[in-house]
Amino acid sequence: MQIFIVGGAVRDELLGRPNADRDYVVVGATPEALLKQGFRPVGKDFPVFLHPQTQEEYALARTERKSGHGYHGFTFHAAPDVTLEEDLARRDLTINAMAKAADGTLIDPFHGQLDLSAKILRHVGPAFAEDPVRILRIARFAARFSNFTVAPETLALMRDMVVSGEVDHLVAERVWQELATGLMEDKPSRMFEVLRDCGALARLLPELDVLFGVAQRADYHPEIDTGIHTMMVVDQSAKRSFALPVRFAALTHDLGKGTTPADILPRHIGHEERSVDLGEKLCARLRVPGDCRDLALLMARYHGNVHRAADLKASTIVALFEKTDALRRPERFQQLLDACLCDYTGRLGWENRAYDAPRYLLQALATVNAVEAGKIAQTCPDKAKIPERIHAARVNALRKWLNEPGEQPEQQ
Repeated sequence: MQIFIVGGAVRDELLGRPNADRDYVVVGATPEALLKQGFRPVGKDFPVFLHPQTQEEYALARTERKSGHGYHGFTFHAAPDVTLEEDLARRDLTINAMAKAADGTLIDPFHGQLDLSAKILRHVGPAFAEDPVRILRIARFAARFSNFTVAPETLALMRDMVVSGEVDHLVAERVWQELATGLMEDKPSRMFEVLRDCGALARLLPELDVLFGVAQRADYHPEIDTGIHTMMVVDQSAKRSFALPVRFAALTHDLGKGTTPADILPRHIGHEERSVDLGEKLCARLRVPGDCRDLALLMARYHGNVHRAADLKASTIVALFEKTDALRRPERFQQLLDACLCDYTGRLGWENRAYDAPRYLLQALATVNAVEAGKIAQTCPDKAKIPERIHAARVNALRKWLNEPGEQPEQQ
């Protein structure tokens, strides 16, 4: 029995990048042999075991054969006679198909080290085309290693997979998983660039793909290149190390601009409602988690109001707070402001431009929060009017803070 470190841990060590996760392949062993040593089996699909002390994953060397469509359309063969090279051959990229022996020897049958040096993402072999998830994985690796390029032959294979319909068999949960991971990489725009290049973006995220299609229209104006702007916004969210909900909101905030009627371009009148409608459909299709979905829809509907905060009346600002639930969920409102910051700075030459809306709205929120809603509720004789009285008190408090004319005395 021989044990090798494989995959990402080997790759990242060669790149000098930190990697806390280690995967191991065991060659020349059986499940029974590992069980006798105290290993614990996990999962149903793969011969994977947890080490009795470290709890790290050890997988028996295996081969796989295509037996159907999609990610689950495979049968696996794990036996003592499966070699390390056979196990590495089933992997996606050459840079992920290297192994390290216990004595430190590097096993690199597919020249992954050379591709690391050349900064190339290259598939290991023709079996790559059997698993559509690998299209998403390559796109995600492009977002992580943003100075790497996809090998021409690999990109051609990915295009063939899209044309053949293999990519259409991806399940929603796996698309979201890879999308979310890619959004958390250093340069998420590279993921969508690769998906566009191979044609997968139009199949998986058509609402996003159409933003780039505006540039191909006969009525195209440079100032409405919403695809480029969206990618700059997403990269701003990564550069500022914002959380996943913020990054997803940055990605989807302008979806409605891709369907702007030609006769009103370069303006995008009414795009907020279109963005919300498209965002709801996208989130439902991919089964996006609630925190990401909710922030994305708030961003799509209200980012224009946030940008115009200094020009809004007190009543409009209070309505914004109420509709976004800012008083009860200030953390989410802060995330909305973070996403708006990315939208504002996600323009050429605007990265370091001052953006005062977040500070202004947070001060306004503190003013509104200072209104004693409980006291108003206790002293209001008609309980049905409590929400109305609290709202009026908040508007009045904000009018006073803004020195806005038309201040009304608080109703009792």
